[in-house]
Amino acid sequence: MAHYPYLIIGGGMTGAAAAKGIRDYDAGGPIALVSADHEPPYDRPPLSKKLWDGKKRLDEIYVALPDGVDLRLSRRILELDADARRATDDAGAVYTYDNLLLATGGTPRRLPYGGDWVNYYRTLDDYHALRADAAAGARFVVIGGGFIGSEVAAALRKQGNEVTIVFPDKGLSDRVFPSHLAAHLNEYYRDKGVTVLTGEKVVGIEEGQEEAVVLTGSGGRLPADRVVAGIGITPNVDLAQAIGLPVDNGITVDAYLRAARPEIYSAGDAANYPDAVLGERRRVEHADAARAMGRAAGRNMAGANEPYTYLPMFYSDLFDYGYEAVGQVDARLEIVEDWQERYDKGVLYYLRDGRVRGVLTWNIWDKLDEARALIEAGDRHAPEALVGRIRE
Repeated sequence: MAHYPYLIIGGGMTGAAAAKGIRDYDAGGPIALVSADHEPPYDRPPLSKKLWDGKKRLDEIYVALPDGVDLRLSRRILELDADARRATDDAGAVYTYDNLLLATGGTPRRLPYGGDWVNYYRTLDDYHALRADAAAGARFVVIGGGFIGSEVAAALRKQGNEVTIVFPDKGLSDRVFPSHLAAHLNEYYRDKGVTVLTGEKVVGIEEGQEEAVVLTGSGGRLPADRVVAGIGITPNVDLAQAIGLPVDNGITVDAYLRAARPEIYSAGDAANYPDAVLGERRRVEHADAARAMGRAAGRNMAGANEPYTYLPMFYSDLFDYGYEAVGQVDARLEIVEDWQERYDKGVLYYLRDGRVRGVLTWNIWDKLDEARALIEAGDRHAPEALVGRIRE
C-alpha cells in the first residue's frame, strides 16, 4: 500500500494537465497517475488531423509530465473505498490518497454488430491500425457524420483510399452548421471523391472472410475492408456511481470541479460542470476543455480554491476547410452568418434571445479571444449589428 496526497485516475490529457496544475501550487507532493492505457499521456486531436498531414510527428504528441509523478500504465482501478480514501487496481496494488481526481474520460459507443471489422477510433492504437489499413489500400466505410467521422473520412481520402461516409442526418455536422452549409459540405466531400450517403441508418454488418458489408435501412450494401465508427462516446462514471456520487450525463461537479465529496474532483469528458459564462450545466468532450479543466482541478486539489470559468474552444480540419469555435455552437440556435467569401471565409454567430452563445470562424484563425469577449459580455445584439464584428 502506498499513500499519495494526490491520486489521479485516468491517463489522458485531463490527467496530465491535472498533474501540472498540482505543481502550480505544490512543487513536491507525490502524485500517482493510474492509466488503463499502455501509452503515456498524449494529445488526441492529431490522431484525426495533423498526424495524417505530416504536420505532427508521433513523438511530438506525447505530453510531458512534471517531476514526482508515479505513472502506472495498463492499470485499471477496480474498487474505490471513499470513506477510507483507498483505491485498488487490477494488479492488486492499493493506493491511499488525500485528494482524488476522476479523469476517467469516455468510452466509444459500440455497434451491436461488426466485431473486429470496426475501428472505433479513439486511441493511438486505433490510429496505428487505421494507418496500416490505409497504407494497404483498404476500402473504408465511415459511420457517422460528426466531428470524428468527417475528419477521418477526409484524412483517409487524402491518402488516396476509397471512402464512403454514411449517416442519418441530412448533412455533415448538421447539428453544428446551418442546413445550407451542411449541404454544401456534402457536395464538397463528393467533389473530393468521398461517397456521401445522407439520411441513411446502418442496420447491420455482414462479416465475411475477405470483407465486411455494411447494411443500410434502405437496403443498401456497402462492401468494406474496414469500417470506422464515429458515433460518440459515453462518459465513464462507474467508479463514481459505485461510491454514490451524483451522476447526470457525467459526474456532477460544482464550480470548483468538486464532486459531492470535497476531496474528490472530476474533469474532462467525464465531468458535468456548471458553465459560468453560458449559465447552464455542460459536459464538453473537446481537447481544450480537457486541458483547461484538468489544470483547474489539479490547482484546486492543491489548494487554489478557484472557480472554473474558462470557455473552451474546439477546431476541425475538413480537407482544405477549417474552423475554430467557442461557446455553444448549435444549429438549433439563431445563426447570424457573416461571409466575406461564401463558404470560403466567414464568421457564424449563434444567438439565443439576442445574446451571443457561440462563435465559429470559418477559415479565419486566431480570433477566439474576440469571440470569447463577445460571449462573456452577455449583451443583446440585433443580428445586423454583428456583421463585420470579427474580421480576419
